[in-house]
Amino acid sequence: MSAAGGSLFTTDPRHAGAGGQALVASEHARGPWDEGALHGGAPAALITSAFEHFQPREELRFARLTFELLRPVPFAPFDLEVRVVRDGRRVQELGAELRADGRLVCRAAAVRVARVPDGLPDAAAGAPAEAPMPGPGSGEPIRFALDGSDARSFASTAMEMRAVDDPRGLGPARVWMRLTRPLLDGEAASSLARVAATCDFGNGISATLPFDRYVFINADLSIQLHRAPRGEWIGLDARTVLQPDGCGLAESVVHDEHGPVGRAFQTLVVAPR
Repeated sequence: MSAAGGSLFTTDPRHAGAGGQALVASEHARGPWDEGALHGGAPAALITSAFEHFQPREELRFARLTFELLRPVPFAPFDLEVRVVRDGRRVQELGAELRADGRLVCRAAAVRVARVPDGLPDAAAGAPAEAPMPGPGSGEPIRFALDGSDARSFASTAMEMRAVDDPRGLGPARVWMRLTRPLLDGEAASSLARVAATCDFGNGISATLPFDRYVFINADLSIQLHRAPRGEWIGLDARTVLQPDGCGLAESVVHDEHGPVGRAFQTLVVAPR
């Protein structure tokens, strides 16, 4: 399960299929709910990077990313395929499928929209954006490991975290995160891929139920962006809403060090342990 240079993923030609090289995850991509499965943020970042590299067009910017986590992504060689779903001059939709052991485990989509060549007038800005979060320098360093162990995982050994609020309480929380591992074969992650990696933590940092008694796994992740992110540090101002029947939603305002960049949403599957 090792990856080159401590990367989250590496290519493995030994398991190559008809589409080319297969991908293998390292232990730094491990998730919190099942030691044999990846954290959703790791494949989300990988797929986002694949979207960025697929037929890039300078006049388009990413406005939406969605990930349907159909099954736990296992520690097994997997294939990633990207294609154009809808092409156009102003709007383009990309689709991706991630398959492990021949089974579809994650389906994703990205919407790219045309930039306004000359910009918009100031009066078109609309509702004022949320206030920026206090910067990562003001946060308290935390190590996010559910079992308290020193085992490698995406949360504990791939992400540096700094909590703006008290990290010991349940409920809404603000946390800065920085992906510290290369993404694939030693390649650094882009700011957009860092957003995808970070947004999958919204349900965890804003938990309203104790981890030792309940699971609240997200079945999907949807990210809406009103501007392109910049830099390495990504902040989440997250809250979870649960109903007595177990239906849940985690919502996060997404920040970089220059201010808000968008919102992220997760549909939660809640169950007692």
